Amino acid sequence: MILVGAMAAVLWGIGALMGAPVRARWVMIGVLMAGVLLVQLALPDGHPLREATGREPAFWLLIAGFGGLVWGYRRGLARLRARVSPPQAAQGLAPPSETEVARNARHIMLREIGGPGQRALKQARVLVVGAGGLGAPALQYLAAAGVGTIGVIDDDLVDGSNLQRQVIHTDAMIGLPKVQSAAMAMRAQNPFVTVRPYQRRLTAEIAADLFAEYDLILDGSDNFDTRYLVNATAVARGVPLIAAALTQWEGQISVYDPARGTPCYACVFPEAPDRALVPSCAEAGVLGPLPGVIGAMMAVEAVKLIVDAGEGLRGRLFLYDALYGETRTVAIRKRAECAVCGAGHAA
Repeated sequence: MILVGAMAAVLWGIGALMGAPVRARWVMIGVLMAGVLLVQLALPDGHPLREATGREPAFWLLIAGFGGLVWGYRRGLARLRARVSPPQAAQGLAPPSETEVARNARHIMLREIGGPGQRALKQARVLVVGAGGLGAPALQYLAAAGVGTIGVIDDDLVDGSNLQRQVIHTDAMIGLPKVQSAAMAMRAQNPFVTVRPYQRRLTAEIAADLFAEYDLILDGSDNFDTRYLVNATAVARGVPLIAAALTQWEGQISVYDPARGTPCYACVFPEAPDRALVPSCAEAGVLGPLPGVIGAMMAVEAVKLIVDAGEGLRGRLFLYDALYGETRTVAIRKRAECAVCGAGHAA
């Protein structure tokens, strides 16, 4: 074994002195290992050359196997990087690190996402309205998925009563602004994303300028005034909107995108219902895991929309009844007289 190690060192040194590429040097080492294995397998026990090179082939087979595993891993990682890096380099963007590629490997392996899709996620700018029950899981999964820029707007503080369902916040964050708590959790989850927290209430005065900075809006707000403001602003900007809502054991979600021929939120819900008919979570309660189900679906729809994969929920309203384990999908259509996106809209 000492003889073989010395020969490998000599070959490597000669290659370095001659300026041979590292790959060529490894090829020389590989040829040497193949020769040693041939000696071990072809010559009889006790042969001087076999004795000088280790006596038994098992050790060299183990070394060869380990080397093959390392080579295969590095080759696979290089292929993943190659699927992501060339277009980014062409655009003058820094290629992802090996850590970032390994983090997103399961996405890159999906035929519907691949390198181009993961690159689209990295370049995407998504705004989430609300860092509460729906916003919490949506924000976590957007960050984990590698969405490059994530904005979150909310004026509320973390309260102990939130922790039963708003899983992005922890007990140590009670009293902090929700957007700051969420931002810390997202950065801890994925340091490769940019998080923009806005600790304020969304108002008509700031909505248009804020939405102009994003490609996609997720609405996880808990009141109809904000929902209608979000919808009207998204329609005016031509930005797709993923909106969801919860009550007790039930949730709903859809993608509203009238710029691409599907209804807006106001087409489906032209008027806010009486407050007595739709009590808040504080008044009526809500199942703790329910926001996780619907909020995660918001993130799923966001990823699908960004990478243009599959069939999204444009023109469909998905309804989930957790109490009875039932789901239903309802077709929804644009209303010609809609006051926000139809003929009823005042230019």
